[in-house]
Amino acid sequence: MAALMLGQQVRQFSTSVVRPAAKLVKPPIQVYGVEGRYATALFSAASKQNKLDQMEQELGKVSALIKDPKLSSIVMNPHVKRSIKQKTFSDALSKAKVSPMTINLINVLADNGRLTLTGDVITAFGKMMSAHRGEVICTVTTAQPLDEANLADLKVALNGFLEKGETIKLDTKSDPSILGGMIVSIGDKYVDMSTKTKIQKLTKLIKET
Repeated sequence: MAALMLGQQVRQFSTSVVRPAAKLVKPPIQVYGVEGRYATALFSAASKQNKLDQMEQELGKVSALIKDPKLSSIVMNPHVKRSIKQKTFSDALSKAKVSPMTINLINVLADNGRLTLTGDVITAFGKMMSAHRGEVICTVTTAQPLDEANLADLKVALNGFLEKGETIKLDTKSDPSILGGMIVSIGDKYVDMSTKTKIQKLTKLIKET
């Protein structure tokens, strides 16, 4: 029943900004979950109106808005009435001068009690836009920040995973808890070469022998 209602909500958003008879434009990658379905509807609507880049920019403004403590304390608070949340968000969007499509997305999320998913929807849309541009999202986690020389070597190695026309969108993170080595996530591939994991595997092997 919940899945059926969600499907109706997403179709409500998609058809409210494009002709009902128009076919859904599929994004280059599929993002699962509720946020993925809203982002897919938004991508389809923006694509048909040739407003993908504009929508990405406007969602950047929305992302900044929901990080504002004053605004988020109202619109993300489950104890605040839905009508108050919607009016507060709408007033902020009007000041930010975003398009009706962006306002409509927020209104649909508000109507369906899903404003807390706004950030997740924006993230999902961002992934679709990266894929649309031929960018392959790659996250590399190391125990210590990489210096310029190691970072350059890493980029060369990662380029070997790319297809023609693709580019790397690299995000590096440091996490001392992995002790050493690195964890690489690129596209749909995940490689854990951390010292922590190696130790865990060795410990498990010793216990089993």
